[in-house]
Amino acid sequence: MKMLKIFKLTFGVITLTACSQTMQSAEKHSHWGYTGHESPEHWAALSPKFAICSEGKSQSPVNIVNTIDGKLAPIKIDYRPSQVEIVNNGHTIQVDFKEPTNLMQLNGNTYTLKQFHFHVPSENQIKGKSFPLEAHFVHADQAGNLAVLGVLYTLSSENQRLAPIWNNMPQKAGETFKLESAFDPAKLIPKKRDYYRFSGSLTTPPCSEGVNWLVLKQYDNISQSQVDAFSALMHGHNNRPVQPINARVIVE
Repeated sequence: MKMLKIFKLTFGVITLTACSQTMQSAEKHSHWGYTGHESPEHWAALSPKFAICSEGKSQSPVNIVNTIDGKLAPIKIDYRPSQVEIVNNGHTIQVDFKEPTNLMQLNGNTYTLKQFHFHVPSENQIKGKSFPLEAHFVHADQAGNLAVLGVLYTLSSENQRLAPIWNNMPQKAGETFKLESAFDPAKLIPKKRDYYRFSGSLTTPPCSEGVNWLVLKQYDNISQSQVDAFSALMHGHNNRPVQPINARVIVE
């Protein structure tokens, strides 16, 4: 570890319960989106609850450019086939887990996988490079602190591991679909798990900060037809632009 001997990296916390309640309350009173007057640059003006979207100093996503070397703890994934529900919430396709059976261990702390969802194109960037798709695996520990694992995708052949999701995406906002067969989220996590770590926020309103972000260095693949199918369903892109790094440090 080079610079970390004299620099201690700390991350804020945000509880999952408070986050969910805030988002539900905000959505009841304010519509937001990715185009027009509801687009990301206007989120803070849509509701007082969204003020941190413009006032926050640790907002996500980011362009990962300048990093420091650190002995990051390995990510330990203990996912298993599970019953899931696919949700079209009008902003993305989200896959919800009803049972706390999928775990991620990091620095001696255990996080439970709550859901994963997608953005086209990617929200996080690597040295200015955007990717056609990004998946966010959202975890929470027993105290409700959030950790998001990001997986970036490059264009290649069709991703058969995503087929059970892509083939059953609800076509209208508010619709859900419960897969009959158990789905194994472990198949969506690359084998090599070197990563970047930084403190950030939710990438959608209310943009709450204190989220632990882990972005994997190894990419997965996606076909252009799969990207196009998702974009058509979402009526365009559903990514927030990168936000200023400010005083944060990105560790790898």
